[in-house]
Amino acid sequence: MKRAFLLASALALACSLARADEPAKPNDDKTPPPEEVFKPEDVVTQGAIAGINYEAHAGTLVVHPGNWDDVKDKENKDNATAVASMFYVAYFKKGAAATERPVTFFYNGGPGSSTVWLHMGSFGPKRVITADDTHTPAAPYQVIDNDSTLLDASDLVFIDAPGTGFSRIAGKDKFKAFYGVDQDAYAFSQFIQQFLTKYGRWNSPKFLFGESYGTPRSAVLVNLLQSASVDFNGVILLSQILNFDLFDDIPDFNPGVDLPYQVSLPTYAATAWYHHKLPGQRPADLPKFLQEVEHFAMNDYALALLAGASLPDDQRHAIAEKLHAYTGLSVAYILKANLRVGGGEFEKNLQDDANLTTGRLDSRFSGPTLDPLSKSADYDPQSAAISSAYVSAFNDYVRRTLNYGHDRQFKPMIPVFSHWEFKHHQPGADFASLGITNVLPDLATAMKTNTNLKILLLGGYFDVATPYFQGVYEMRHLPIPQNLQANISYHYYQSGHMVYANADALKQMHRDVAAFIHSTDNVSRK
Repeated sequence: MKRAFLLASALALACSLARADEPAKPNDDKTPPPEEVFKPEDVVTQGAIAGINYEAHAGTLVVHPGNWDDVKDKENKDNATAVASMFYVAYFKKGAAATERPVTFFYNGGPGSSTVWLHMGSFGPKRVITADDTHTPAAPYQVIDNDSTLLDASDLVFIDAPGTGFSRIAGKDKFKAFYGVDQDAYAFSQFIQQFLTKYGRWNSPKFLFGESYGTPRSAVLVNLLQSASVDFNGVILLSQILNFDLFDDIPDFNPGVDLPYQVSLPTYAATAWYHHKLPGQRPADLPKFLQEVEHFAMNDYALALLAGASLPDDQRHAIAEKLHAYTGLSVAYILKANLRVGGGEFEKNLQDDANLTTGRLDSRFSGPTLDPLSKSADYDPQSAAISSAYVSAFNDYVRRTLNYGHDRQFKPMIPVFSHWEFKHHQPGADFASLGITNVLPDLATAMKTNTNLKILLLGGYFDVATPYFQGVYEMRHLPIPQNLQANISYHYYQSGHMVYANADALKQMHRDVAAFIHSTDNVSRK
């Protein structure tokens, strides 16, 4: 039971509550209830922020799965296949010409997460205030004008995945139709193309912004859209994981693959640095210190792991001493772990002397350990600390300000893992891969077919869920010509998975994203 939950939570990369309850039993696949008879909606309100007057559109678009056009019985289409109503909130600057105004599509991940986190924390016109590395007190929460809104650079569209937030699915085989790597990306591609038509944005500069599982979604999605002749200017990847072989939560379930330990080590070092757990003098320059750890991870540490059982004892002890110097974990514990410490074990043991569990999504956070005798972390202190603020603030904002959803339930996170299909049909492959999901070929194909496509990686040094160096490693191994590496840029911050949860990091990230959009939107400026 516990192992099954840890596997599910490892895959749940979204910024969501850590929950140990059993997944809810899905609804019957037959006739949808009355509230799920779908039709497009569009509720318009007005607002202003930082001198920008804007329209907010809260609504839904109806999308169908990939086999929709193949259904032979056209007259009974509604009963033949599944359907989804996808909720969105779009913010448009008033008076701006569509051809000169970029539009950016935002989504969180999970899979199974709504986009409440990006909407209320990053670049929307409003954001909720949360404590920086401690538990945010209960309501009332403070929602303020967002000085870091990206409306100064782009129109914004926040999208809830099928079944999450105010989005809903219905019909025969609805879970199979929308819950999977390829099915999910197809639904988003249909949504975006409908959106471009509805609001006349086909000739606008276009960007994707995905967080967490939203990053593999972006890789598949941009290639899918460009295959449909919809080129994009840029893709922004926040807290990236494209190759699930690099996942560090339960790498002991995948013996013989040691890369997760290597790419996670710099994040462990950053976390130990933050909590003053490093032995000896604390380095003054964190990025410089992490460069040293990165070099060790890909050289001496890599060779030691590669040697496996043939590693001589003296070298094993030397590597353990070095890992102790970089992580603060005891040499005895590192040796017992065979030089391989997974994310959950690190979170449980770093501050075990104080009976504290270290955060996963943001390792600056700490919380009381639920089970002092457990092997690994039982929950994520950062999720527990801020989730109520985000969910409560959005539920109030969407009804009071956007005038939407008064009689509907908002679902911040839904259980999808009993249905989610992780196999993926990579570009050029004859069939879908049954192995661990890897969407690097999708992003590579998109970059090779559109050599002007630019990629921006963003991340936090204190993100154990998707360690920042993992993203660097993936991009360095992207199967593209060497000259296209120049199309990739990187920015990392002293924050966690939700970089924007730190106010200073949000300001820096706004500066970097706005600059990226301005440099790639192809709009002539006088």
